Amino acid sequence: TKVAAAEPFGELVGRVREVCLGAYQHQEVPFEKLVEELALGRSLAHAPLYQVAFLFVNAPESYPLPGIETTSFQTNPGTAKVDLTLAVTDTSDRLLCILEYNTDLFDTSTAERLSSHFVTLLREIAADMDKPVGDLRVLPEGERRRLLRDFNDTSRSYPGDLSIHQLFARQARNAPASVALEDEGGRLTYAELDSRSNQLAQYLQRLGVGPESRVAVMLKRSPELVVALLAVLKAGGAYVPLDPEYPRERLAFMLEDSEAHVLITDSALSGLAGDADVRIVRLDAEREQLEIERDEAPHATVSPDNLAYVMYTSGSTGRPKGVAVTHRNVVRLVFGQTYAEFGPGEVFLLLAPVCFDASTFELWGSLLHGARLALMGAEALSLDDLSQALERHGVTTLWLTAGLFQQMVEHKVEGIKGVRQLLTGGDIVSPAHAARFLRECGGRLINGYGPTEATTFTCCHPITEAEAVAGPVPIGRPVANARVYILDGGMRPVPLGARGELYIGGDGLARGYANSPALTAERFVPAPFSAEPGARLYRTGDICRYLPDGRVEFGGRRDGQVKLRGFRIELGEIEAAIAAHPSVREAAVLVRAEEPGGERFLVCYAVPRSPQATDAGELRAYLAGRLPDYMLPQRYVFLPELPLTANGKVDRDALPAPDDASLARTGVYEEPQEGLETALAHIWGDVLQVERVGANDNFFELGGHSLLAMQVVSRVRELLHVELPLRAFFEAPTLNALASVISYIGSRQSEGKT
Repeated sequence: TKVAAAEPFGELVGRVREVCLGAYQHQEVPFEKLVEELALGRSLAHAPLYQVAFLFVNAPESYPLPGIETTSFQTNPGTAKVDLTLAVTDTSDRLLCILEYNTDLFDTSTAERLSSHFVTLLREIAADMDKPVGDLRVLPEGERRRLLRDFNDTSRSYPGDLSIHQLFARQARNAPASVALEDEGGRLTYAELDSRSNQLAQYLQRLGVGPESRVAVMLKRSPELVVALLAVLKAGGAYVPLDPEYPRERLAFMLEDSEAHVLITDSALSGLAGDADVRIVRLDAEREQLEIERDEAPHATVSPDNLAYVMYTSGSTGRPKGVAVTHRNVVRLVFGQTYAEFGPGEVFLLLAPVCFDASTFELWGSLLHGARLALMGAEALSLDDLSQALERHGVTTLWLTAGLFQQMVEHKVEGIKGVRQLLTGGDIVSPAHAARFLRECGGRLINGYGPTEATTFTCCHPITEAEAVAGPVPIGRPVANARVYILDGGMRPVPLGARGELYIGGDGLARGYANSPALTAERFVPAPFSAEPGARLYRTGDICRYLPDGRVEFGGRRDGQVKLRGFRIELGEIEAAIAAHPSVREAAVLVRAEEPGGERFLVCYAVPRSPQATDAGELRAYLAGRLPDYMLPQRYVFLPELPLTANGKVDRDALPAPDDASLARTGVYEEPQEGLETALAHIWGDVLQVERVGANDNFFELGGHSLLAMQVVSRVRELLHVELPLRAFFEAPTLNALASVISYIGSRQSEGKT
């Protein structure tokens, strides 16, 4: 029976009656015959047709027949035939309901909850038979209160009346000689960082920067980057981080869309701004002017609800969208919290790109609490580089994407043994890697979840014992001053254990999307459970469920958004970029893996306008000029048509698995030379899961990326005994070129030279 949410329940009952009467006409058909006709596969794991049964018994006791004596027959307890059976017996004065369940799937508390849901539903129906089916309530008041209020009892005191730079200034006054920043080039104390950022802030104010002004910052990871971000806030403005590695077209869009009228950069990077209508401040070229500025903090009237930064994320419309985050949002992230320890005894590592919102935690979680912030170098790093940096700086608090965390656990677990609290997330965390870290490193592992729109972390799940990892790692409970709700399509709370869409509220909720009121209204919706005027919820699109103790478990996406290596990617943005190629008629993008639990990668499916319109290498090169590296598909499959479902949508389940022919090779295949090239080809093939690697093949065109390059570095060290720097992949990305680099480094090492 098909059930429509808008249909009155009384009408549904009438339709069910017709369906049942029709079924009774065929009740003589043997069950085995039905199974045979439907050609269902047999399995001892489940019944072939159904897992849930409803039985309505018109018991003879209720309707005595003259001269006939009856007795009740009970099935043997503990012999459930299907997963769940509800048997209803009509007695003379009541309905007796017996719920029988498979104890491999359900526990007693779950069965009791299901029973209470059913009773609540019956009461709703009895009160109003004409109520639409979708409006019938199934949650008892106690469970509803627990889901909406008890699980969201997160209010905690924090300095929400202060701005980011005011809290930094407090630390600079309290401990001016303490080390604030540290990298290979030296150290900056809190007093020195305060002074230098004040000078730049004074300079920015004279350029017109004030509250709500957007200032783009395009610098590599360095002390100057931190000085610039802090200076923008002190001037009253909001920073817009730009990654110099992004394609120029993307950078130009961000500069225009953000309405930034000042760009802070250096002479080496300033050319990336193109002809943008923006005042460029080159820190190296204008150093003398900056050094004569006053080093007192400039006056800027900034409220906690003023803009702190605009950070761009992938957009489903084909254009990046700028998330507008306020000072209060950031302060809420690092004050009044228990998911991690903050304080002057901690050493954080700035590892995330500044245009990735994990950097918000790294920067302000350290500098607003008097901790030391170590800066990872701007160059590409290997697992060894990261391990050495953690030891050299004595890092105690570290954020790693789930992918990088798993790489470290597999190949360099000793490198993270000194970290006391390791936060990970951005993708599903492997239970096996989590358990191994806890067994071998003994630190505290925190699985952190949160979209950029909710300022880095919304839920966290801390774990200290390997034994606690018994299955999928939950994303945990809402952090202080955050609220989460798991709702159905009508924005009603779903029962405990049921899946629904996760909505986020609280003080971490961003203002919305910069210059996109329609998109903001679509994703930031009025909060139906709040008495606070104007309260909103953010629709995450993530499918989740509550576990019985209030922890949240992630269960996938409801749309085309994916998380890959820590980056949030809208598949629609990639599809739009592919479809913009003049030789492509249609496109679809999927995330696939060679095997369950294996490396996940993006696959492009394209329908060319003519059979010879384009090839994988040419299409990848085209996309590389428009999309950042992490959004480039690793495989390219060309089809005459995209498969469609019955309703005309792309049938993604019918898209074929890619093979070696789908790799974006641009060179002519040439057999690797015996010796070093052959050995390296075997390593590449294992890591990239590619059957054939040629001498001219490009590591990145074969689906490689920085995390996989780290694996190759480890294999080269183990098998070839050569310390290969990760940057070599970017300088010599083809097999023969990289083999030459390895040969050179190996000869230098044998001579005792570096």
